[in-house]
This record gives sequence, structure tokens and C-alpha cells, in this order.
Amino acid sequence: MTDERMLKSLGIDSVDELFSDIPPSVRTDGIELPPGMSEMEVIGAISEMLSVNLTAYDHPCFMGGGVYHRFIPSAVKAIVSRSEFVTSYTPYQAEISQGMLQTLFEYQSYIAELTGMEAVNSSNYDAATALGEAAAMCHRVNGRKKFLIPQVISCDKRSALRNYVGGAGMEIVEYAFDPRTGEADLDDLRRKADGDVSGVYLEVPNFLGVLDRQATEFKAAIGDALLVVGVDPISLGLLKAPGDYGADIVIGEGQSLGSPMNFGGPLLGLFGCRQELVRKMPGRVVGLTKDAEGKRAFCLTLQTREQHIRRSKATSNICTNEALMAVAAAAYLAVVGRDGLRSVAQTNMARARKLRDALASVKGVECPVLDAPFFNELPARPPIKPEKLSKVLLRKGIIGGIPLARHVPEMGDCMLFAATEMTTDRDIEKLVAAMEVME
Repeated sequence: MTDERMLKSLGIDSVDELFSDIPPSVRTDGIELPPGMSEMEVIGAISEMLSVNLTAYDHPCFMGGGVYHRFIPSAVKAIVSRSEFVTSYTPYQAEISQGMLQTLFEYQSYIAELTGMEAVNSSNYDAATALGEAAAMCHRVNGRKKFLIPQVISCDKRSALRNYVGGAGMEIVEYAFDPRTGEADLDDLRRKADGDVSGVYLEVPNFLGVLDRQATEFKAAIGDALLVVGVDPISLGLLKAPGDYGADIVIGEGQSLGSPMNFGGPLLGLFGCRQELVRKMPGRVVGLTKDAEGKRAFCLTLQTREQHIRRSKATSNICTNEALMAVAAAAYLAVVGRDGLRSVAQTNMARARKLRDALASVKGVECPVLDAPFFNELPARPPIKPEKLSKVLLRKGIIGGIPLARHVPEMGDCMLFAATEMTTDRDIEKLVAAMEVME
């Protein structure tokens, strides 16, 4: 029975008043639950329910755009499944968290070497939040409120970025792209990179898979604004590190490094910067030190989050990170090694070129659409609307590419196709066969 004193304290006469804001039309007199089932029956029912899904493990998948179907070595799965990693949280007590701290230190070291940055944090949520954090960091460094981004960018990143910088009163300005190549319009960038710009964002490869041949010219083109470069870490097995061509901050999506797609998450935001900017960087940094006995030890050397210091001094209000995904990335990079990463990147490029040639052979399909080098994905223009093509392919058991209308409206009649090391010749043949009889 409800305690009358509780109702009086709340200023109500009955419990029903607690639900007064819920329209009567959507209320129920109770939840009608089916009869209970045994464990065996539950597993059978759930398996039948899930069987209608089309997964990348059972069907050809050509969807990319930042999250990819990649091969994950069994050793990586075994490592991240260990209880020491699965159950660990923020290592506040360094003396009992040396294993986790060392692993995160190794992760930072790997990402620093890949990106050419001197300092790397122990991760952000994903590439979109890392971009938001990077823009806010640029503002903290120089006090300016304009941030330039390419027109060719995922709508998810664009949305997250605008949400991030809105409170700081920052302005997001897009610079154009060359519709012939998909590369940045450097002249438009120079016109917009005025003295009010805090930072400029460049993606290599960009959302359309294009490897911008002008990337090394960006730093000179933007004056004293900070250069933020977004990367696909797998591509860095072949490409020059952003730090080598002037990047001040490097971000990226680390899902490709040992994490499955998992219906879109959890992901892994990569974030690194030059050493002189490290105190403006968000998140946590694990450092190498010595204990009281002079032995090697690891600790949190920087944790400028609002739960650790005064909110007004914090560099981020994100109070956690993706530590387990960072462990997976460290394990993946340790397992594949330098040569293995290069081999994966080469395989991606080779499979993407097979995909391009196959799409070009389909009557009515325009491919390639852009005249530029690309990594592992590229747009193609089908004879029917991309949204309709997605449905046609799904009916034939194929997960197609990404319709571009929401992301790059100027290319709304195109679909972005991706290929990875998991894309087989048979997958490509099935795609071509399905597209040759499009209805």
C-alpha cells in the first residue's frame, strides 16, 4: 500500500497522478505478456526472429562510409574477451591497473606512429565526436570561432559537429569540392580561410573514398589556422602519415582495427595532436613513469575531464571513452604488424579496383564517376534511384552501398560502394548479376 505521507509530500492525492502527463489514449491497463518459455524455447524463438536479418557474415556487403566489414584475427577476440579487460573501467588506482594502463599506453604509441602525432589520447567515442572535440580544441587554442569543413562529409559527422560547437558560438563553414574529381576546391578554401578561422578539417581518404592529391598543400593554404586531418587507419598502412604533411590534430574512426560492426557501435574515436597542444586535448593520456622503487610503471598523466577537475577548466564533458575498443585496436595492430597492415591496405585497394571494373561493365551504370585516386570505396551512378537500388539488392540477399543524397546532395543520384579484404570475387559477381537485371 502506498504510504500516504509520500503522496502528501509530492502534493498529489493518488499514484495515478504521476502518470497524468501521459495521454490516456496511449496508456494501458497492464502489459499483456505471453506465457513463460523454457531456455531452449527462448533460444529457438530468438534464433528464428534473427534469421530474417541480412548480415555481412552471410551475405555480400558493399556498405562502408566509415564502418566496415573487416577480418578480425581470433587472437584479438581472445584478448578482448579476457575478464581483466572486459570488466575494467577508469584506472583511478594505478597500482592495481598496470595491465590496462600498459595496454592503453601501447595503443597510444601505435596510433602516434600511424598518424605521425606526438601525443594521442586513450580514445574518444567515435570519429564524429572526435571531430567535434577537435573543433572545440581549435577554438581553445586560438580563440577563433570559425571552423571549415568539406562539403564532402558524412551527414552524421556534420550533425554531431554542429551540436558540439553550438554552445561555444562557433560557426561551421563548408568549402567546396571539385565535382569532376571529388577533391577539395583549393581556391574556395583559400578564399574562406581568413583570420577568423580556428581550424580546417580535411579527410584522407574523404567520404567518397577519394585520396586528395592536394593534401600536402593544405597547411600552406590555411595560414595560421590549425589543420585537422581525418583518417582511415587501415589506409595508413600505405599512405603518408598526416603529421608528415603538417597536421596539427589527427582524428579517425578506429572500428576497422579489430572491432566488428555491431549494428553501428560501439566505435572508437582516434585522437592525436602535436606535443605543444597536448594540454588543450580532450580525454585521458596514459604515461610511462617509475614507481617508488624505480621500476617502470604506468599512470594517467593527463585527465582534463570535468569529473576530474573544475568544469570551467575541463577540455571535454565526455566522462568515459572506448577503452575496450582501444584494447582491441592495440591487439589488432600487434597481431598484424607493420607488414600485415600494409598487406591489408593493399588488398583493400585491389578489391576496390575489381569492384570498380565490375560496376563499369554493367549496362546503364556510370563508374567511375570521379577522376581521382581512391582507397577502398567509390561512388557509382546506377540507372535507377539509389534508394530503390538498395531495396532491389536486399531482396536478392545483397547489402548494397550508401545512397549519397543525405550526405552529399550534389551527388544524390549516386551510391557509394565499398570493398574490403572480406569482399570476394564471388561477392562482386553476385552484385553484378543482380544489377544486370534491375527492375
